[in-house]
Amino acid sequence: MSNQGGRLAGRTAWISGAGSGIGREAALIFAAEGANVVVADRDPTAGAATVSAIADAGGRAHVVTVDVSRASEMEAAIAEAEQTFGALHVLFNNAGIFPDEDGLPDDTSEAVWDQVIDVNLKGVFLGCKYGIPALLRAGGGSIINTASFVAVVGAATAQIAYTASKGGVLAMTREIAVAYAKRGIRANALCPGPVDTPLLQELLADPAARARRLVHVPMGRLAQASEIARAALFLASEESSYVNGSTFLVDGGITSAYVTPED
Repeated sequence: MSNQGGRLAGRTAWISGAGSGIGREAALIFAAEGANVVVADRDPTAGAATVSAIADAGGRAHVVTVDVSRASEMEAAIAEAEQTFGALHVLFNNAGIFPDEDGLPDDTSEAVWDQVIDVNLKGVFLGCKYGIPALLRAGGGSIINTASFVAVVGAATAQIAYTASKGGVLAMTREIAVAYAKRGIRANALCPGPVDTPLLQELLADPAARARRLVHVPMGRLAQASEIARAALFLASEESSYVNGSTFLVDGGITSAYVTPED
């Protein structure tokens, strides 16, 4: 890994939720492509592990511990990114949660609703609120907001707060894309299908439950976190210079399929 070349050479990327899953894979790939990476995560141990992996491979990274739902912490985290590397060019608002208690509207508590919206939707808003001025100071850049395929189609699994939060991310990203396009900022919503992460492995530990989920995916398998991270790399790089306001689906064809829940 070297910062001397690559598709993100000379740029600084801020990635939330970079201690694990898609965020960690994106941090590793972005660094391998030359970026200075700010690893933002609420778990300082996980964040530090990502930074160590990047440093061991010859890359440059810095960890910030942050709760994305708290404005003061987000403001400070973005400021630290600028202070550490001099500018900010890529903002990847990736952190998100999916509590087991998130179900149908009539059995999801208000507390769970508030928790999911605070992290998944408000967290993206706060990232943009404090990140956009930094991107403007750098002369523009790329915003990638992690939404989901459930922002486009209804989820077969009851998850009302999660689905609503990701729909909000998608709509908000479109508005940001329009508002800042002439000022050098692109914004796109990355919409993954089901990803083979520890969380989903736990939810689909029952082979029957896994089979029911996979029947909806034409490719017949879950995505790997690295596959989603490579899509984020495309959106972060100049290879996507005319991609703005997109619903960037990386879902194995799930939103193109017609399969009923009973199937």
